[in-house]
Amino acid sequence: MNYTENYKGVKIDVQAVNLDISEAVQAEIRASIDKLSRFTNNINALDVYFKNDGQGNNVTRVVSMRVGVPGPDVFAEERGEHWVTMLKAVTDKNIRQLQKGKD
Repeated sequence: MNYTENYKGVKIDVQAVNLDISEAVQAEIRASIDKLSRFTNNINALDVYFKNDGQGNNVTRVVSMRVGVPGPDVFAEERGEHWVTMLKAVTDKNIRQLQKGKD
């Protein structure tokens, strides 16, 4: 499932290879933009990638997020079991990178 939307002037591009993304996960992506916007008001785009890594019983879920801002973009990745939990973790990682960039 791939989809693109515009949320509060930010272009969201979601790519999920052979996966369906629930409304709850889509809502969490929007909440991530709200949270990131508290640390920078220059977000141009948000790219989120969902994938299952591995085969059989050794499948690991992976979420990657790239925040498009002026200058170098920030990027984070998280592995785990629950999409929403991993989205919150990559959002927090990206916030830390944005804060370091201000220093």
